[in-house]
Amino acid sequence: MQFKAPKGTRDFFPDDMVLRRWIMKQWDDVSLRNGFVEYDGPIFEDLDLYRVKSGDEIVDQLFHFTDRGGRGLAIRPEMTPTLARMIAVRANALPKPIKWYSQPRLCRAERPQRGRLREFFQWNVDIIGESSEIADAECIFVLIDFMRKVGLSPEHVEVKLNSRAIVSALLDAAQISIQQQSAVYAALDKRDKLSAEAFEALLAKIDLNTSQKNILAQFADACDADGLDRIAEFLRESSVATEGCDAVRRVLDLLDAFGVGGYCRFDMGVVRGLAYYTGIVFEAFGKGGLKRAVGGGGRYDRLIEDMGGPTIGAVGFATSDVVLADLLNEFDRLPSQECELDFFVIDADPSVFETVLHVTASLRERGMSAVFSYQRQGVGKQFKQAAAKNANRVVIVEADIASTRKISVKDMAHSKQATLELDAFLADPMQQIE
Repeated sequence: MQFKAPKGTRDFFPDDMVLRRWIMKQWDDVSLRNGFVEYDGPIFEDLDLYRVKSGDEIVDQLFHFTDRGGRGLAIRPEMTPTLARMIAVRANALPKPIKWYSQPRLCRAERPQRGRLREFFQWNVDIIGESSEIADAECIFVLIDFMRKVGLSPEHVEVKLNSRAIVSALLDAAQISIQQQSAVYAALDKRDKLSAEAFEALLAKIDLNTSQKNILAQFADACDADGLDRIAEFLRESSVATEGCDAVRRVLDLLDAFGVGGYCRFDMGVVRGLAYYTGIVFEAFGKGGLKRAVGGGGRYDRLIEDMGGPTIGAVGFATSDVVLADLLNEFDRLPSQECELDFFVIDADPSVFETVLHVTASLRERGMSAVFSYQRQGVGKQFKQAAAKNANRVVIVEADIASTRKISVKDMAHSKQATLELDAFLADPMQQIE
């Protein structure tokens, strides 16, 4: 019987691991250079942790089980509840602002599709303990900083901003009931993915009246500075909406100061489906054929309080390795998936194999990657192995090594070869080859 990886999961063969490690290294580099520190939590949590955050309907989207003690547990589908739980325990002792990031493995019991699998790795970046828009702007900057680092310009990706306060005020102005608002939020969240006819059909299912539909149709696609001004004018009697519009403008100004304003714009269609967002929300979108969000987040000032902690400002975002790999592939920004090797050590004669092992071990002790052939075979065949392993340099231990104490080193990229004293080589393996 032949087994396959479960639906929606991946096997990571060595070539696949090169890409996965490369993406995660970029996450590390960008997080650390922006002043964030790494954290992690358990792979499973109390099932009620997700109910508190998202309601009972979340249970069907989780891989959950009952342990031997009768406790309901769930494999983590996201990291924010774990973060909120951890912060709630130590909120008063941690210096503010708290700037944390993580790269957890997550699982969701949903239908696999392009850019979304049941098991994936996610980059989470959060700032806790700062309520001003500078935290929102810095989170967005970090996301864009990653995009820039991997070679994605405003021609490839954009970040759309909105405020849940603006959306809430618009729904109130349209006199849409509280019972209907969650469905309208979900519909607006899908606006970019639907045709005008499909969006209208989705609104029809919510049983809105003609006036309510007209207001949503009039403003659902408002974007850029003109669209924000139009929304602000329509909702000028609402102090909540005015504050929301002002917050969006301040964040956009801060992003200009960061030097990444060219990536960003206001878009009323960004509402983020999760109910715990309280202010600025944002999503990064690929501009190519992917046509979907490749990362997003927002402000969630009440979640830590819901987890038993103090009332404290919080903002963050997440993106996954799956959708980022799709985006990078689309714009030909994926790295080479060849594993590079520093040294391949060759024996010119089987009698010097022990010296090959000594040289290999010495190189490894100095932090170099070094391998050798398991087969005692001709130099030509060993050179082919070195080339197949993408070795940068080849060390040839000659048959007369005992008397000469010299080895040959070949730079494979530049086809340069030199004879060096063995001890001098081991003291400086990467010395220039003339």
